[in-house]
Amino acid sequence: MAKPQKEKPDQLSLDLYDQPGHLIRRAQQIALAMFREVIGPEVTPVQYAVMRMLQERPGIDQVTLAKLVALDTSTTADIAVRLEAKGWISRELLPRRQRSLTLSPAGEEMLQQFVPGVHELRERLLADLLPEEQAEFKRILKKFVHIHNGTLPHASQTEPSAEPKTTRSGR
Repeated sequence: MAKPQKEKPDQLSLDLYDQPGHLIRRAQQIALAMFREVIGPEVTPVQYAVMRMLQERPGIDQVTLAKLVALDTSTTADIAVRLEAKGWISRELLPRRQRSLTLSPAGEEMLQQFVPGVHELRERLLADLLPEEQAEFKRILKKFVHIHNGTLPHASQTEPSAEPKTTRSGR
């Protein structure tokens, strides 16, 4: 007598809005649209991240910057060229063809102009969540990023703010 074959699940029966990858992509789209609406078109979220990291670590090299903001080095170099063209950063050639990056006074001023919008953006992104849900949402996002850091290309290995307060199996 033949063993009954186990029925394969219908791959198309999965609810799209129950798939984490789709939800993450939609969350990114929503965050990007809100960023553009609140902050404006003069800077992208990635350019903002680069500038913020340079504010925190002035003079770091492009390779270190790329790791800290989880970008590949060629994308980071392209962004640095664009930010330098806007007059927001300066790049200085180091030995072994590396470059040291620093915010210019105009870049510092731009970041200061973004502060109210960044606070508004944070409020808008989290506004419909209760305070405890906001904290839990951020905790889970940080944990997710921390767990997957280093498992994919361009993942930051040195992102201290993404350290979860619990272990991988903890809650």
